[in-house]
Amino acid sequence: MAYKQAHIFYSGRVQGVGFRYTVRSIASQLKLSGWARNLPDGRVEVVCEGKEKDIGLFLDRVVKEFENRYIMNVEINWQEPTREFKGFNITF
Repeated sequence: MAYKQAHIFYSGRVQGVGFRYTVRSIASQLKLSGWARNLPDGRVEVVCEGKEKDIGLFLDRVVKEFENRYIMNVEINWQEPTREFKGFNITF
């Protein structure tokens, strides 16, 4: 199973609605590592690493959790993993 990193940008109404905390919970359940943070332009940036299959589940669960009420766009960039993360954190 391929180990990957996804660099994701969520836009829409994704700040002030518990988005980062939900993302952290889903990532932790799937044993993914990385981080999430708010950006000044209103987006949320997420970097997560793990098995490609688990990242796919993560992406699906985040969208399902917010039922597209808040997420207007998702931009995903696949990268080689750095394996530098311990757990999944919210950064400020």
